Amino acid sequence: MDTFFQIFQGIGTFVDSTALGMLARLSLLLLGGVLVYLGKKGTLEPLLMIPMGLGMIAVNAGMLYLDPLSAERSERAPAAIVSVDGVVEPVRVKGNMLVEPLVKDNDNLMHFMGLDFLQPIYTFTFSNGLIACLVFLGIGVLLDVGFVLARPFESMFLALCAELGTIVTFPIAVCIFGMDYGEAASVSMIGGADGPMVMFTTLKLAPHLFVPITVVGYLYLGLTYGGYPYMMKLLVPKSIRITKTAKKPIRDISSGEKLAFAVIACGALCLLFPMAAPLFLSLFLGVAVRESELTSFVKLIEGTILYCATLFLGLMLGVLCSADVIFDPVVLKLLVLGITALVLSGIGGIGGGYVLYFIKRRKYNPMIGIAAVSCVPTTAKVVQKMVQADAPGEIVLPEALGASISGVITSAILCGVYVALVPIFQHVVK
Repeated sequence: MDTFFQIFQGIGTFVDSTALGMLARLSLLLLGGVLVYLGKKGTLEPLLMIPMGLGMIAVNAGMLYLDPLSAERSERAPAAIVSVDGVVEPVRVKGNMLVEPLVKDNDNLMHFMGLDFLQPIYTFTFSNGLIACLVFLGIGVLLDVGFVLARPFESMFLALCAELGTIVTFPIAVCIFGMDYGEAASVSMIGGADGPMVMFTTLKLAPHLFVPITVVGYLYLGLTYGGYPYMMKLLVPKSIRITKTAKKPIRDISSGEKLAFAVIACGALCLLFPMAAPLFLSLFLGVAVRESELTSFVKLIEGTILYCATLFLGLMLGVLCSADVIFDPVVLKLLVLGITALVLSGIGGIGGGYVLYFIKRRKYNPMIGIAAVSCVPTTAKVVQKMVQADAPGEIVLPEALGASISGVITSAILCGVYVALVPIFQHVVK
């Protein structure tokens, strides 16, 4: 049997696991399959979830025995190896061993996980936050800021209301869960439902939690597809869900005006929040390329760059989600705080919608408010689908897209605020 297990080491490491370790690996194998299925069905974002699910399956199925001699000779040998039950043991111990994914030297992370072929991608795009900027660049090319300019005050008001979870989760994480300011700010950003923002903030403020926070954040983004419709039904009675939003004449916004907005907004936001300048630059560069009609760049960014970034983002998150991540005690806190942030943001968005509902004398559908949770354009599409089900023929997508695009901007602003202020708070406390 020893020879058999040496040949088929994935089975060997599974058999040598504790019962808890077997359960963890089996659970993540099944979860990976579920993500692929839900991506194929369109319930979750297929471009992200299919590579993420397959990566999760591969890393939890293809677990090897460690070679203590090669690890001993390697200059890049990790300081410690951690078993799935969380016990730190020396390299020489055989069994179902997993390299701690939160090693200090991120440049060698993929090497220690036995995924050398992914190390260049991780080093070049993940360890420095470039992946977040590439995704934001792609989002900028896809955004039509004309929806914001057509209703600027309404859109920004809803976006600010929908940051409720991003703001309120921070003191909850610090005061109730005992997290430090950097960790609390990072997990709070999940409330913005914007994955690149979560990654960027975590790399700046809590790099030691980059893997679990990012994985939890992206897994929870599925709630904007499946969970928010139930929230809307719960918080908005059908008698109000069928409200027809008053349509006022909206003039066409020229490409010159959109380009001017991108230039002014980029300069102003970078001046006010320089810590988030890479995100603002990426987003508004995409907008500027779109509105300048640079066709070659548009095709390159929205095709090759965005799709490649999304593919490798999903794949890397999947392979980083190995069984030992579940056994990190902080993961339970992140799960609770992540769902808290998204729920509060949804409530805040609907609350803002109710404010406009009464201001506009019951001629505004409050469900539009939840679109301001900036998972663009997902939340806007969810709102339109819900409205269409209760009030056939009613179109609120323009209003919802304006709120959703504004949500991207407000989330980036809060990211800049957290990245700038948290180190100051930590210094003062010390």
